[in-house]
Amino acid sequence: MIQNEKRLAEAAGRVYRYMMHSKPEEWGGHKWADWAMNIDRWDWNPGVGLIAAEAYGEHEGEALRDVEAWMSRHLGKPVSPMVINTAAPFAVLPGLARETGQARYGAEAKAIAGWLMREAPRTRSGAYEHTVTEDASFREQIWADTVFMAVLCLARTARMTGDGRMAEEAIRQTLLHLQALQDDETGLLYHGWNGETKDWMSAAKWNRANAWNALAVPMILSEAETLSGESAAIDEIRSRYRRLAKGLAATQLPDGLWPTVLDRPGYYAETSGSAGIACGLLKAAATGLLPASYAEHAERALPAVLERVGADGAVAGVSGGTPVLDTVEAYGEVPVFPTLYGQGLVLLLLTEALRKRV
Repeated sequence: MIQNEKRLAEAAGRVYRYMMHSKPEEWGGHKWADWAMNIDRWDWNPGVGLIAAEAYGEHEGEALRDVEAWMSRHLGKPVSPMVINTAAPFAVLPGLARETGQARYGAEAKAIAGWLMREAPRTRSGAYEHTVTEDASFREQIWADTVFMAVLCLARTARMTGDGRMAEEAIRQTLLHLQALQDDETGLLYHGWNGETKDWMSAAKWNRANAWNALAVPMILSEAETLSGESAAIDEIRSRYRRLAKGLAATQLPDGLWPTVLDRPGYYAETSGSAGIACGLLKAAATGLLPASYAEHAERALPAVLERVGADGAVAGVSGGTPVLDTVEAYGEVPVFPTLYGQGLVLLLLTEALRKRV
């Protein structure tokens, strides 16, 4: 069903306001509220929100000004610790450099890309080891999250600089993650791979893990594909992405959303991952990475996502921060509450849907 453009625009505005301008008294008062909704941190959660705000800036100029204001408050301060997850906010810098002409944005983007090229920890396979701001180590672990949190930043900086080596590394990292995480039978992705134990740990085909890749892969290809000479790698990424999309289409629930564990249809439908998957399918169909028919799955998801946007703009049904858990069953017990990444993924979907209607 084609959604009314005015309804989409109004919902996007509400989601954006809650993400960027809500106050602590609006966050629900639970013990995770500050982590979930405080935009003034340098980490992956605000980073997803900023990436969405920058995209929304194509429709609403205020959003781009807010992103630049956020950077003015934070850029230049030490990012500690520098890990995969703290790369996420840097992904908006190449766009800001183009929009504003300010050299410092480009310089900072190149600095973080240099860290990703030369210093970021890698597993024995060469993929980025997933590292986080919390006091936790995931030695030799490859997580699906990394593709959105770090590889996207590298691909965007490659395009900004015209650096083929950066583009090739972005393509290589994307492929390494897909190779490590994709289930041969279903095409779906596991949340994580442990290179020491040689297994997928809980072996959960987690909704949002798949969303990070469904969304990031077409974005990365659009930035890095033409600069990279890795034609065989690109062909394999495209093939794996089509298998992923087929698996996602097969696990979509009747209401248009996806369950929080994709092969467990009795688990709760999760909003943020559903929005990310739908947005990725829209982008991939628009660029020819997927047949146009896959956009129909995104259109089916839109009404259900819109139903979860509150009058205040808070997105309901978003699962809380989720490391690779010990069991598949544990994913079905993760509490739900509004988060910046939930707002951001829904805003990215609404922005892409509005773009399609222009």
